[in-house]
Amino acid sequence: QVQLVESGGGLVQAGGSLRLSCAVTGSGNILRINSMGWYRRAPGKQRELVATITGGGGTNYADSVKGRFTFSRDNAKNTVYLQMNSLKPEDTAVYYCYANVIRVGVEGPITNWGQGTQVTVSS
Repeated sequence: QVQLVESGGGLVQAGGSLRLSCAVTGSGNILRINSMGWYRRAPGKQRELVATITGGGGTNYADSVKGRFTFSRDNAKNTVYLQMNSLKPEDTAVYYCYANVIRVGVEGPITNWGQGTQVTVSS
């Protein structure tokens, strides 16, 4: 079974930084992890795709976070990192990690989700 374990959320003042991590576990039957990404959902707003990263490390960002957020991955650890700098109150949301995983014996890829981590930016 594949699980995504997120960490790194918290409370920070505007202008501060946080780094989110998302580790893909259950590596015993994982053949390959393709793209991964982060969504966020703020209260009363629609879900927003924040950033994506391909298996080769290519990244894309929402316009709202370009120049402030950096998405990276460590394939050896099956972990991705979202470095968030110059945080703004409008970045306050629950951040969800996802991973498109190909498992041995399973026709895929299958999209797996983390449990979400709260990021709160105070003004």
